[in-house]
Amino acid sequence: MFNIFKKKKPNQPQSTSIVDNDANDIAVESELTTEASTTVEQEPESVITAKESPQETTLELAPEPSAEPQPKPSFFSSLAAKLARTKASIGSGIADLFVGRSIDDELYEDLETQLLVADVGMHTTQNIIEHLTQTTQRSTLKDGDALLGALKEYMAQLLTKIEAPLIPEVPDGQTGPFVILMVGVNGVGKTTTIGKMAKQFQQQGKKVMLAAGDTFRAAAVEQLQVWGERNNIPVVAQHTGADSASVLFDALQSAKAKNVDVLIADTAGRLQNKDHLMQELEKVVRVIKKLNPDAPHEIMLTIDAGTGQNA
Repeated sequence: MFNIFKKKKPNQPQSTSIVDNDANDIAVESELTTEASTTVEQEPESVITAKESPQETTLELAPEPSAEPQPKPSFFSSLAAKLARTKASIGSGIADLFVGRSIDDELYEDLETQLLVADVGMHTTQNIIEHLTQTTQRSTLKDGDALLGALKEYMAQLLTKIEAPLIPEVPDGQTGPFVILMVGVNGVGKTTTIGKMAKQFQQQGKKVMLAAGDTFRAAAVEQLQVWGERNNIPVVAQHTGADSASVLFDALQSAKAKNVDVLIADTAGRLQNKDHLMQELEKVVRVIKKLNPDAPHEIMLTIDAGTGQNA
């Protein structure tokens, strides 16, 4: 009996440890359940936050009322606005220089600066200053207002010569033909304008000849020859790449021999800041003057004929 009870006593701690392990498992499961419930409880908060953010974004990105499109200004209105700014810089800007001032070197320097700012050009500006200086030395101009009047009068004389219509007639005492040299940048319509001018002079009863001086641009010679064929007008030309001065020299010789009234010479397009091209143009003028010191009688700068490649 006692031996039996002694054997059972060691088994009691084992049952106790089993109970303890079960309790630990239950505690672990309880903790896991608690964490799971905590996680489940936190998820609705994140969902609520996700729902609120789009509402706030929608309020911030609410479309604003679109502005009515402004009408695009026409070409002539834009041109008029630009000319108005130029007129203001030339008119009021220059007129203010002479108010209450005496005629001295400082006034001439300020006037020269204002003319250059108004883009009158260096050559024309120097011509104006030189003329006003000589005028004040010969006359009795005392103040700036009198000098302003002399400036207006001289600029009107310069513009009157330009706005006069072109009359292709050689002045008395000079030999013909009347030589017109066409110059300008690329693509403004020099060659096309030559064709139109030749037709107009022909309708006025003039005997016209064309010179294909643009030997640089591809098909420039052929283009001028087409205009000559359409109007039944002779064209003096050489191959592409030939010396432009040589072409014009031959053309002027032929025009004088055939008693031509008007010789219109085409030239290659060039920018005024390309020094070597401007020297080439000066060479053309020198060669022409060897045959006729008075030629060319007219140098026409084609700004934009509206028919060239840039139109």
